[in-house]
Amino acid sequence: MINSGILNPHLLALLARIRHTNALVISDRGFPFWPEIETVDISLVDDLPTVLQLIAAVRANHNFTQAYMAREFQKNNTAATRASFAKALADVPTKFESHVNFKKRVPDAIGLIRTGDTTQYANVILISG
Repeated sequence: MINSGILNPHLLALLARIRHTNALVISDRGFPFWPEIETVDISLVDDLPTVLQLIAAVRANHNFTQAYMAREFQKNNTAATRASFAKALADVPTKFESHVNFKKRVPDAIGLIRTGDTTQYANVILISG
């Protein structure tokens, strides 16, 4: 039995398939569903869990070398929220692009983890190193 770290078996199975240069999407609760990629929905209620909590959990055992976020995230959130995401993604270069271009990257991901996060545009694509 696993005693620490990520406990969700569906999430563990998805994370085990992420290899060098593969992409993982971590999304907020309102992010669209893509039938062509595996989605692990771990949303429970509003803001539980959050995208930031998932970033912390997956970074504990994965090396990510690039992140992508929507430029709209910067425009629609407070300085404190932006700083929290910057801290969570410390040492991971983050590129901001239009939300439309961000969503074009999603079908190439290994999978998507949907959270209960209500932060606007709090979606991240992480590229494995």
